[in-house]
Order: sequence, then structure tokens, then C-alpha cells
Amino acid sequence: MFLDNKTIRRTLSIALPAVGEMVLYMMIWVFDTMMVGKYGGNKAVSTVGICSEVLYITLNIFIIAGLSVSAASLVSRSVGAKKLRHAEEYATVALAAGIFVSLAIFLAVFLFSEGILRLAGADAYVLGNGVAFLRMASVGMFFYMIMCVLNGILRGYGNTRTPLAASVIVIIVNLGLDWILIFGRYGFPELGITGAAIATSSAQVLGFIFISAYVWRKALVKPRAYYLLRLDPERLKELARVSVPSALQEGAVDGSRLVTAFMIMHMGTVSFAANQITTTIESASFMPGWGFAIAATTLVGLKVGERDIAGAKEYAYTSAVLGTALMTLCSAVFLLFPQQLVGLFISGGETSVIALGSACLIIAAIEQPFMAVAMVLGGSLKGSGDARTPFLVSLVSGWCIRIPLVYSSIFILGLPVTSIWWITALQWIFEASALMLLFRRSIKKYSIANKIEQ
Repeated sequence: MFLDNKTIRRTLSIALPAVGEMVLYMMIWVFDTMMVGKYGGNKAVSTVGICSEVLYITLNIFIIAGLSVSAASLVSRSVGAKKLRHAEEYATVALAAGIFVSLAIFLAVFLFSEGILRLAGADAYVLGNGVAFLRMASVGMFFYMIMCVLNGILRGYGNTRTPLAASVIVIIVNLGLDWILIFGRYGFPELGITGAAIATSSAQVLGFIFISAYVWRKALVKPRAYYLLRLDPERLKELARVSVPSALQEGAVDGSRLVTAFMIMHMGTVSFAANQITTTIESASFMPGWGFAIAATTLVGLKVGERDIAGAKEYAYTSAVLGTALMTLCSAVFLLFPQQLVGLFISGGETSVIALGSACLIIAAIEQPFMAVAMVLGGSLKGSGDARTPFLVSLVSGWCIRIPLVYSSIFILGLPVTSIWWITALQWIFEASALMLLFRRSIKKYSIANKIEQ
């Protein structure tokens, strides 16, 4: 397959700002972990790690993968079909649902933070420090979740630059406050782990204010309150039809990751810290996959709205090729500099964590290209309105492959944490292969249906 230069430029114009945005947001997690690791060692990393897993997995399931992706998909198809009113109706319904869901998540995490950490098997140190961290971080997360829905609306018509600008604001504020509050600089008290939570929450609130102001003043597609008073039930049904399977897909992926993290917690803080550091590094690396998945969702949605199925296919494959190329570069970095990367997150005296984390990172290099293919083709299917297929694939790979193998590896065979990463690589190989086959089948059906309608 030959890539068209015009298609490449259009894809990159949407994907690269999205990649930059995702990288910057992930760097918040990276730098939080890095600074906390330098401050308090493997126990501090374990505390921030398990709290971050709880927060970000919840965010990914209900907001980023659910309402944000569905908003982008529905807005893009409406804009492609030149139905701006429908796009604004979808935006309004998505934002209202986002506010309701965000409030429910915030209250649940804030009120039951201790129970959540006990369920995760946290030891006394993690429990003692994690409750304050989780409660403080949940405040900022409430505003960040609403911001993610607004970002999805902007991406729906191809605006990925404004969310990127917001991410620059967030990371600058977050890093500055991290340095000041964790270590107690410039006369401020040394707050350690709690300081990291305050820094992140403050930055997220500012990001929300920036995006909200932009949407209400300049966005092409704006949520409007009067659409709620004249709500078309079809818009709500369509939002649910896309967002529920999309959220369930992320739930299948992140739920299996969270259960895995809980099981690894039983292996001790050294294994958990090594796994958490590797996960943090890898999370930064697969941001290109997420960025090109966002581009695929938007561009495929626009082309499906225009009934240009050949164009949708071309954008999907172009996004997959470019995303895979970038993530393959990440694989090379993992293979060449594993100890140096892990050493950034922990003090030099933690030699066992560095050695174990380096071994995990080398294995993680194998899965990067497969992860890119799975992410982008999953995003392409969602852009076309099919969120059910990615969900079913993730359900099988996460709960029928990953969890049983991880349980057997830890509790039956007693294997080291490196075995978990071999299992994860197998999971991504399966997902990439299945989604490639199913996407081809889906595009063929769309093409046949389009010819019949014509």
C-alpha cells in the first residue's frame, strides 16, 4: 500500500498535536512518579502508583474512552454530513453526561478512598499516605474529566491544537508546583506525596478553565443549554450506543490492568515498584498510538459522514502505519537504554528495582508495534460508529487471556514479575491481529452497503 502525501499531511495535522497533548499529560504522571521516587524511594512510588492506577483507570473507562471518544465520533460524522445542529446536540448531551459521571466518580473516590486502597491490598505505609493523596487528587480529577469531554468535542471537528495548548499550561504549572511542594522549596512546607497531589489538582483546574473559556467563545461546535430542554431521544440513544461499548472496552483493558496491579502488590514493594516504573515509561511511549487513534477516529468519522468509505479506509491505514513507525522507535529506545530509563525514577541505591524494571522494559519493547496497530484500528472502528467490536476483542484478550495467565504466573507458578510482561506482549499480539482482520471485514461491509444505497 502506497501512502498519499495529502493524506499523510492531513493525518499528521490532527495526530501530531494529539500526540503532543497525550505525551504532555502522561509526563505529569511520569514526573510525579520520578520526583516522588527520588523523595521517598520504592514505598513512595508504590503509594503514588496504586493511587494513580485507581484514578486514571476510572478516568479512562468512563470519560476518555467513553464520553470523550463518543463525542468525537458523533461530532465528526455530523460535521462530515454537514449537520452542525446535530453535532451541537451531541456535544450538549455528551457534556451533560460528563458532568454527571464526573461528579459521581469524584464523590465515590473521595468518600471511599480508604476502602479502595484496602481492596488493593495496600500495606500500612501505602494506606497511611495514599488516602490523603487520593482525596486531594480526586478534586482536580473532577475538573479534568469535564475538560476531557470538551476536548473530545473539539477533536470531533479536527481541532487538536487547542487541547495541546491546554496541556502545555497544565504541565508547566504541575511541574513547577511539584518541585516546590514535594521538596519544600522557596519557603513552602515539604509536603512529599501530598504535595504531588496538590500540584496535579491545581494544574488540572487551570486547564479546565482554559478549555471552557475557549469552547464557549470560539469553538465551531458549542454545547448549548437549550438543546437539553428540547432533547431529541435519538441523540441520547446514539451517544449511549457508542459510549457504552467504548467505555466497556476501556473497562476490559484497564480493569484487567488494575486486577493485575492488585495481584502484583502481593509480590512486595520491589516487584510492584519495578512494574509501576515500567508501566509509567511504557505509558509515555504509547502516546503516539493514542494520538493516531484520535486522528483515525476523527478522520474516519468525517469520511463516513461524507459516505466516502475508500477515504475512511485510506485514513485508517495511514494512521496505523505512521503510529506503528513512531512506536517502533520507542521499542528501540527501550532496548538500548533500559537501565538509564528506569534509573530516572528511583534512587541509585535501589539496585534490585532498577535491575527488575530494566528486564521488564526490554520485554515491553516487543509489544509496542502491535499496540500501535490495535489502538489505531480500534479508533478507526469507533470513528465509523462501531465501538462494539473493539470492546469484544479487549474483553477476550484482557479477561480470557491476560488475567488467567497472570494469576497462574503469580500464585501457582511463583514466577517473577517479568512473566507478566511476556503475557502482556502476547495479549497485544492477539489484539492487533484480531482488529486487523475485523476492520477489513467492517470496511468491506460498509463499501457494499454504500454501493447498494447509491
